Amino acid sequence: MPHDVSVIGLYILDVLGRPVTRIPDRGNVDFIEEIRLTVAGTAGGTVVDTAKLGLKSLAVGAVGDDEKADWVLLTLAKHGIDTSAMQRIKGVPTSATILNVRPNGDRPALHVRGASDHFDVPPAAYAQVFDAPIIHLGGTGLLKRLDGPASVTLLKEAKRRGRTVTFDLIAASAETIGIVEPLLPYIDYFMPSIEEAKDMSGQATPEDCAKFYLDRGAACCVFTLGGDGAYYAHRDGTRLRSPAYEIQVVDTTGCGDAFDAGFIAALHHRMDVETSLRFAQASAGLVATGLGSDAGIVSFEDTLDKMKNWKIKQ
Repeated sequence: MPHDVSVIGLYILDVLGRPVTRIPDRGNVDFIEEIRLTVAGTAGGTVVDTAKLGLKSLAVGAVGDDEKADWVLLTLAKHGIDTSAMQRIKGVPTSATILNVRPNGDRPALHVRGASDHFDVPPAAYAQVFDAPIIHLGGTGLLKRLDGPASVTLLKEAKRRGRTVTFDLIAASAETIGIVEPLLPYIDYFMPSIEEAKDMSGQATPEDCAKFYLDRGAACCVFTLGGDGAYYAHRDGTRLRSPAYEIQVVDTTGCGDAFDAGFIAALHHRMDVETSLRFAQASAGLVATGLGSDAGIVSFEDTLDKMKNWKIKQ
């Protein structure tokens, strides 16, 4: 197989500025330390990080026909990512977000939905898209055309071909469970944040959330708990909590995407569960130390080094 992972879903251009304490009055200007452009989104952020972690990665998503699309495709290619499965959709803008990153890491966002709403994976693309042992679907909830029955068809096909399916979503609410529940029987690793897991299930604890999703068909739940680390629950009965690392947080944009990428890399390298969680945590921790969803991660070896040497939060 030419690829290690195929990353399907939400591709966004992020414009980030920090630290933003307020929006200036009238037409006035305030000065900040840093502005960055990054490829982001629950697929875009993840595919950049899997590539940085040394995996041969295929990007599967959509951009518009604007200047933002040129930048996104160029940047993906710069990271050695195969962009031949990316769609360019005429007459729509590339999905994009302006993020005002506050000193505490909060990041109120302004978003243009754009091309990701028009993205689907036609059966003609299956041979290419599923030509990887791991298939990640990221961004359910902001993929208007792909959300729903089209995603069921997609993941069913991935499982029919014997692929490992990892899954993450975005902007989940109580309503999102309607889209997510039919997908659960085709998901090997269900990886939302604990906030999203709670909002969709109505449950209060990681343990109860996990039971909710496992009962509905997911093989395994891996919840990110922010500063409290991660929680792993497999239908074979395995339950694990992994604490976070002691780091100086700059910006939490893309930490979940980086966690996904780290976990996918761990699956690729056949790490045991505990090491997989630690490696995913280190990947997320690295991204939190800089601005944007591609910050911090340099390589597989460097991330492994951080995993072994960083201090664990007590």
